[in-house]
Amino acid sequence: MEGVVSSSLLYWSWGFLILYVGGMLVFGYLGQKRVRTADDFATARGGYGPWFLAFAFAATTASGATFLGLPGIAYDVGVSSLWFIFLYPVGVYVGVMLCMTLISRAGNAFGSRTIPEYLGDRYQSETLRILVAVFSLMLFFYLAGQLVSGLVMFETMLGLNPGWALFITCGVLLLYVVAGGAHADILTDGAQGILMLALAVMIFFFFISGFGVEGGFGGLLVELKAADPNFVKTLNPDSVLVGSWWAIFAIIVSHAPLGLLPHIGNKLWALKSSAQRWQFMRIVFAMGMILPAIGLGGLLARAILGDALEAPDANSNEAIPALFIEIFPTWLAALLGVGILAAVMSTADGLVVSSSQVVANDLYRRTFAPRWHSHKSEAEIERLTLVISRWAIFGTMTISGLLAWFLMNMNVALLVWVGVGGMMAALAGPLVLGTLWKGVTASGAIAGFITGAVVFLVTHSGVINPAWFGDAGALRVAADWLAYQAPSPYSCAAMGEIASVLVTVVVSLRTQPVAQEHLDSMFGTAPAGGSS
Repeated sequence: MEGVVSSSLLYWSWGFLILYVGGMLVFGYLGQKRVRTADDFATARGGYGPWFLAFAFAATTASGATFLGLPGIAYDVGVSSLWFIFLYPVGVYVGVMLCMTLISRAGNAFGSRTIPEYLGDRYQSETLRILVAVFSLMLFFYLAGQLVSGLVMFETMLGLNPGWALFITCGVLLLYVVAGGAHADILTDGAQGILMLALAVMIFFFFISGFGVEGGFGGLLVELKAADPNFVKTLNPDSVLVGSWWAIFAIIVSHAPLGLLPHIGNKLWALKSSAQRWQFMRIVFAMGMILPAIGLGGLLARAILGDALEAPDANSNEAIPALFIEIFPTWLAALLGVGILAAVMSTADGLVVSSSQVVANDLYRRTFAPRWHSHKSEAEIERLTLVISRWAIFGTMTISGLLAWFLMNMNVALLVWVGVGGMMAALAGPLVLGTLWKGVTASGAIAGFITGAVVFLVTHSGVINPAWFGDAGALRVAADWLAYQAPSPYSCAAMGEIASVLVTVVVSLRTQPVAQEHLDSMFGTAPAGGSS
C-alpha cells in the first residue's frame, strides 16, 4: 500500500496516531503508579468496577481478528458470515458465565495470577501447571495476528512499508505495557472498548441502510449476488468456514473457552467485589454481542469495492480500512482507523502481559524459585518476579514480531486461531468441565489437555491423507471429511474440545480423585456444579 496513500490522509492519520499513542502512554503511566507488587503487575486484583472492567474485557475478547479478520471473512464468503458474526460471542460468553464464579472465587482465595496457576491449584498438580504454561506459548500466534492487524492499519493509513509498520506496532505496545502491566492493559482496554463499541454501532447502521450503495440495503444484496450467487445463500458451499451446519455448530462450541484464555480469564480477578460478578456479566454480554457487528463492514466493502481486494497486492484483511478511505471524508477515515487500531492493541496488550507471566510466574515463581531460590525471602522473590515479568515482555514481542513478519499475508482471524484453537481444544476438559464437575481428577485433566491439543494439531495440520484408507469404506469417508475440514480452525477446535471432554471424563472415572477437603476449599459450600 506504500505510495498510494494521499497526503491528506497521511497528515490526518499521523495526527490522530500521535494523539492515540499519547493517550496510551498516559494510561501506561497511570497503570505504573498502581503497580506495587508482581501480583499488581500480573492481575490488577480487585482494582476495577463492573462497568469499566466490562469495557476492558469485551475489548480484549474482540481483537484484531474481529475488527479486521472477521470483515475479511465476510468480504470473502458473503452473508453466510452472519452466522459467524453473531454466534461466536454467544459461545464466548456462555463459557465465561459457566466458569466465572469458581475461577474468580478460587483464584482470589489461592492468589492465582494466571490460568495455568489456577489449574495447578485446582488439581494440586505441578505437572499440569507447567504443561498448560508451556503450551500457552502457542498464543504467540494469537499475538502475531494482532501485530499483523496493526501492520495492516499502519500500512494502509500511514503509507509505511511493512517493516516500519510492524516496528511501530511493537514499539507502542512495549512502551505502555512494560510500565503498567495488567493495570495499563485494563486502563487502555477500557478506554479503547468505548471507542470500539461506537465504531461497531456505526457500522451496523451503515450496513442496514446500505450506506454508499445505490439502492440502499436492497442494492447491497444485489451487488453481493452479482459478485457471486453463493454470497447471498444461508450457507456458502464454497467455504469450509460456513458451508455446512456442522461448521455453524463448530463456531459456537469452539469459542466456548475463548473468554477463559490466559490473557482474558485473568481479568476476572480484577473485579473489585464478588457481588458484582453478575452485573459485570450482563454488561459484558451486551457489549460482546454488539462489537462483532463490525464484521458487517466486510459485506458493505464487497458491495462498494467489488473484487478490488482480490488483487495480488491486496488482501481481505484490508476490507474495513479500505472501506473507510472509500466512503468517508479523509479526516473521518483517519479517525476511524484509530478505532481499528484500538481493537488491535486491546487484545495485544493482554496477550503480552499473560505471555510474560508464563516465564515470570508459572515457571520462575512457582517452579524454579522454590528449588533454586528457597533461601530468598518472599519479598525478594516478588521483586525478581516483577523484573522478570518486564524483561519477558521484550522476548514475547520479539518472537511474535518475527511470526507476524513471516505470516503477514494470512487472514488475521485464521492466523489468530492457529494458536487459539489448540489452546481452547486443550482447555475444554480441565478448565470448562473441571468447573462444572468436581469429579475431574488431575490425571483426567492432564489426559484431556493433551488429547485436545493433539486432536487440534493433527486435524488442522492436514497430515491425514485420505489415500491411506483406500478408495472406499467408512474410514475413507471419515478421512475425506477430515481433510476437507482441515483448513477450518473452528471445526478442528470443536473436534479437539469434544475429544478433550470425553477423555477427561473417562480417565477421571478411573483415577484417584482430588482430596475432598481441597475440593471444598475450591468450590465452597455451594458447589458450582456437578458432584464429586
